[in-house]
Amino acid sequence: MRIGELGRAAGVDSETIRYYERAGLLLPPARALNGYRAYGVEHLERLAFIRHCRALDVPLAEIRRLLDFVAHPDADCGDINRLIDDQLARVQARLKSMRALEKQLAALRLRCEAGHLAAECGILHELVAAAHGESCVCHAEAGAGSMPQMTGSSKRHP
Repeated sequence: MRIGELGRAAGVDSETIRYYERAGLLLPPARALNGYRAYGVEHLERLAFIRHCRALDVPLAEIRRLLDFVAHPDADCGDINRLIDDQLARVQARLKSMRALEKQLAALRLRCEAGHLAAECGILHELVAAAHGESCVCHAEAGAGSMPQMTGSSKRHP
């Protein structure tokens, strides 16, 4: 199959396939007499494997390692477990960070009700205060903001 057909079958665009080839994740295909790439079922399966790993947010370097294990089925799987444990830890750290961000945005959102002029908006006042280096409601736990000082008024309105 040609690159467009492979892309449609795998749900990726041709540039992604070429990128994976350049990165060494997808084996180079044979070339037909007309110079077109000729992909086979093994390319589709490998591309599906890569896509599934990417859906799990596994970095390309780790996918390369996993593909090496696929190529060497007699290898010990302890490293595979550690690789997935590391990925799980990265995801858990991101979730913790996202929960903190959610709390910050919720605290900020409580600063204003709809129906006011922008000049009276508590959200904007908090953001401007933070830009002035003042503490803001969304970073109240962290103390004073660490943003550089801006010139102009720094009045805060609830």
